[in-house]
Amino acid sequence: MTWRCTGVAWPPEARIPVLRWEGGRISPLTPGKRLGFRADGERVCAGARGNPCPLRAGVPGRAVRALCRDCAGLDRIGSVAADGVPDDPRTYRVYLAWFGPGMVKVGITAEERGPARLLEQGAVVFSWLGRGPLMAARRTEEVLRSALGVPDRIGYADKRAVRPVLAADPVERAVEVEELHRRALGVGGWTETLHPLPYEPVDHAAAFGLDRLVPAAPVVRQLVDGGAVAGTLVAVAGPDLHLLVGEERQVVLDTRLLAGWSLVGADPAGGVSVPLADAARSGGTQDGLF
Repeated sequence: MTWRCTGVAWPPEARIPVLRWEGGRISPLTPGKRLGFRADGERVCAGARGNPCPLRAGVPGRAVRALCRDCAGLDRIGSVAADGVPDDPRTYRVYLAWFGPGMVKVGITAEERGPARLLEQGAVVFSWLGRGPLMAARRTEEVLRSALGVPDRIGYADKRAVRPVLAADPVERAVEVEELHRRALGVGGWTETLHPLPYEPVDHAAAFGLDRLVPAAPVVRQLVDGGAVAGTLVAVAGPDLHLLVGEERQVVLDTRLLAGWSLVGADPAGGVSVPLADAARSGGTQDGLF
């Protein structure tokens, strides 16, 4: 039986992260869980906005988005990030997210999603800044990026590199967010169109299990036909699974690399037989694949 993964999700009702599969099944991701799967065949476009790719086009194994060019264009239609829905009536929130020293970004998310977007990105600490209509939130996001001198995105390789060595003290982890929140409230204009929110830091270190990580763990570069990934789940941060392979070795798997592959079960003790990169570079009816 083959499975197609659609990625990690952090549903509030589940209280723990889950892997989602085509067809609606989910696999809870609890520390200590033994995982094992093998890629079968070739990686193909996963389609866009709920529609299958009509060409079943091939996708490079290293691509973090399993979309062909045409489906990637379709996926941007109606995308908030691409300003495809300027009349979205929902309330949005602007946030400050911290991933490590010197790695802070400003972003927006629909209020109804709560902290899910921050968990998906692997934000270790965050605080809300304001709430209001979509386009006001978008303008505020752009204004504050410029005024605070923060980037619009932070690479996952950078996030992974610092996760295991972050300060143990939650107060120390929140220092940069607190300072930028104070500075943001002093930037003129945006508080006239959005309702500003007080500084209330939320720390995800425990939810991610950061105290169980080791520095410089190698990262899965890509899946290949017949290649397996197996081990014991140590932690989940954003889309990344941190797996214990053997007695001491940890390996990181970005689950975005699973999309587009047909996956079958493999021996959880079988180890990893797919290409790895140094961290500095970055039967019967089954209820679940593992």
